[in-house]
Amino acid sequence: MSPRSSAGFVLVTAAALTAALATPSLAASNTPAQLTQSIASHESHALHGLAQPGKANATVSSTNWSGYAATGSTGAYTSVTSAWTQPTVTCGSATTYSSFWVGLDGYSNSALEQTGTEADCIGGKATYGAWWEVLPASESAYSGVTVKGGDKFTATVTYTGSTFTMTLADSTEGWTKTTTHAGSSGFKNASAEVIAEAPEVGGSVASLANFGTVTFTGAKADGSNLDTFSPNEIVMTKSSSSAVRAQPGAISGGSFADVWKAS
Repeated sequence: MSPRSSAGFVLVTAAALTAALATPSLAASNTPAQLTQSIASHESHALHGLAQPGKANATVSSTNWSGYAATGSTGAYTSVTSAWTQPTVTCGSATTYSSFWVGLDGYSNSALEQTGTEADCIGGKATYGAWWEVLPASESAYSGVTVKGGDKFTATVTYTGSTFTMTLADSTEGWTKTTTHAGSSGFKNASAEVIAEAPEVGGSVASLANFGTVTFTGAKADGSNLDTFSPNEIVMTKSSSSAVRAQPGAISGGSFADVWKAS
């Protein structure tokens, strides 16, 4: 091989090596921060500040939930499901949180079995994740998964007569996680919820991350569209005033949009 040919071979090899090394770095930079268990262990999703809890087929307010809850007597609901596209959060310097989930119980009692996703701003950086929770324990993060804004999710919680099965699937990233649990002590299966939330973090309701709009589709309880049960509409308001934090739109055919209004 001539010196000229040899030099050309070295040049091509170096360029190829540079491209190979750059590709993973670029991919990594496009992957947002992911929820860790150390973060999740400080989060919980119990309902706070519910006004007029005894009302049915009504619009009520809460300081941390926004969405719809079908309510009934003990044993009224054994399954709940919905799909949504993971919102992409807009982050500033503040640390803020948002979660999106389906669950059984929790509206009129202290039990709750649920699974969903979250979109947070931690240290000015978007952080996404997937989790399940059975109260009174804190949230448990699903490990070994990637969640990004724009991912397509379906979540289901089902009571089988002895245990609860919580399933969360990300069809965009191609993973499914399932957890089976005995449920909260004293569970009643008296409500089924599809919710956007400002979770409780470190014992206090967090500032709500700007998630824009999340649209829930295919929201069903016991196989029927959630709206057929005349569910309560829950508007998220600030604890110190009636200012709206998140507002659900009208539900029809198991679909509704939930819109961020303020932190």
